[in-house]
Amino acid sequence: MVMRALSFGSVAEAYERYRTGYPVELLDLVVAYAGGPIGTALEIGAGTGKATRLFVQGGIAVTATEPDAAMLAELRKHLPADVTTVQAAFEDLPLDTSYDLVYSAAALHWTNPEGRWERMGALVRPGGVFASFGVPIQLADPALQAAARAARAPYLDDDGVPSPDGTPADRPMQWPGTELEQSEWFTDVQQSVIDRRVTMSAHDYIGQLSTVSAYVLLQPADRAEVFRRTLEALPETVELNAEIHVHLARRRH
Repeated sequence: MVMRALSFGSVAEAYERYRTGYPVELLDLVVAYAGGPIGTALEIGAGTGKATRLFVQGGIAVTATEPDAAMLAELRKHLPADVTTVQAAFEDLPLDTSYDLVYSAAALHWTNPEGRWERMGALVRPGGVFASFGVPIQLADPALQAAARAARAPYLDDDGVPSPDGTPADRPMQWPGTELEQSEWFTDVQQSVIDRRVTMSAHDYIGQLSTVSAYVLLQPADRAEVFRRTLEALPETVELNAEIHVHLARRRH
């Protein structure tokens, strides 16, 4: 898992180019849940700053942390110089400052489960908010999903990240909500989905896949063949189900 977590630096520019950003609806959802002004925020695993820029635009003072130097360098190209950036893994962050909001965009599953919520509890001020969200990269058309699955099958069984705590996909509450509900540090756990569809060229869809850890870790020749087969199976333009899965929780007083 650590290898997969640190696999993104090699594709930092592609990550910035092809991964979709986050809409203002997400910021609105977090602010409404907070129920008051959010002055400071800490971002865990900021990547190239896709979520960072949304919260910065909301007038929040964001400290963006990211363990991968190449990803952080890409982030700095696209964000104002006054955004605080720290190259560090979640597990290495000092616990001497707490924030109104701590959030993680498609990165929480890379953190070490041991002591995760105690550490998170130290970083979120009492009454403050924790938010985790992500966008599964999925073709909207089931027939195209099947075609893409068949194209990758000789090289890759599954290109997703399994639920970190093994929660089945049909359960009403998904991870990390399942762990948050059990945590002594957090309460008022909420799970939401922001519906969104995105249309792009098949080539740009392949560009997105090139930033997914399962593909990054394939041998270069195998990866090229998977992408060739997938592209062959798709029309020129595809629609993605780009819904945003959001979990929110409040730090106990």
